[in-house]
Amino acid sequence: MGRQTDARDADAGGEPTDEGAVRSAVRAPEIAYRPARRSAVRRGPADPVKVLMHRHRDLCERAVDPLEIAAGLEAHGLTDRVAARYRHRNVFSLAEELYARVPSAGRHIARASWPRARPAAQEARAGWTLMALLPGAACLATAGTLRVTEGVLGGEARFAVTAAGALLVALTLRLCLRSGPLRAPGGAGGVAPYVCWLLGYAVYGEDLIAQVISGGPDGNWTAAPAPLLGLALSLAPAAWCAHLFAVHARHRLAGSHALSEFGAGVRPLLLGVVALFLCAPAALVHLAALGHPGPGNGPAGPVALGALLFLARLLAVHGFPEPAATGLAAACAVEVAAPFLILAGRLPGLDLLARPVDALVAASGPGGVSVLACSIAALGLLVHASVALTRASAHASARD
Repeated sequence: MGRQTDARDADAGGEPTDEGAVRSAVRAPEIAYRPARRSAVRRGPADPVKVLMHRHRDLCERAVDPLEIAAGLEAHGLTDRVAARYRHRNVFSLAEELYARVPSAGRHIARASWPRARPAAQEARAGWTLMALLPGAACLATAGTLRVTEGVLGGEARFAVTAAGALLVALTLRLCLRSGPLRAPGGAGGVAPYVCWLLGYAVYGEDLIAQVISGGPDGNWTAAPAPLLGLALSLAPAAWCAHLFAVHARHRLAGSHALSEFGAGVRPLLLGVVALFLCAPAALVHLAALGHPGPGNGPAGPVALGALLFLARLLAVHGFPEPAATGLAAACAVEVAAPFLILAGRLPGLDLLARPVDALVAASGPGGVSVLACSIAALGLLVHASVALTRASAHASARD
């Protein structure tokens, strides 16, 4: 009866008893603790961008514009889906906030130099264009000298002229690849031996295969200067195609709003630049063959080799030297294997080894080996480039 009376008194608005006060004292901490429990459920920091800002502070401080930050974030594996965790719709929007929040004194220096950048860029373009013309000029001078002195100079003198011309072409080629849009900042991955073999095979390969199939090799190999001359003259178009790709990719990067949008826009640009470049060796090799007739003047092999060398250099320029070296090494392996398979097929019971090469030569001539090797390698590099060069991180250092 006493407990019921106390409860009625409390309901009636009277003073609660001691036991009622104890109940209120027990319930009050529970009611006060509920908001604290709800706040403890919140996950992550209040400003998630701040954590990312401290993690990539060096990148943000070195960047001249938000595009470099976006490219750097993508290189670290941050995609548009991950950017949503930082309350941004894509990586570009996140990069703009990081660029605005991280101060850098170097940006003011870069902005102050913008008015002088255009004349300097024009002078730079003129410089590397001249450099790109030098290997073709040296090769053309050597071939012309050999053509004019044919029947006048002896074998040793002609060999000396050829060796001096080859050295001059190599030196000018080195100068060309050390500046301009064909310069690979991280190195080309030690591809010089592969390039030398491929160029040498373009000059002597067809006659070598023809002699091996006919039972040789016998005597001297006949050189075909037209492919080398056409490829040397194609260096200037290659430099301009690489420059156009870098500039237009940079512009697309500035106008894109998502990584997928940028990749979709750069892929047809890459295919168009490669197709544009292929017109140069096709025309120049044909013109060189008219002036220097000889074996191996078909354009298919030199054009395939030109495409392979251009794609390999383009990948190396944008930071992918390992795939470039792999493609060149694969083409060299096929060209080296072809004469050895023919020679191995002469052994008793091993004629099966030579049948693939014999069938290829019967279908497309001795030049079919070079066409097959370079075409397959170039196609593989093109597939890889359509993935690697459509990423924003591949164009982080590109400049207009």
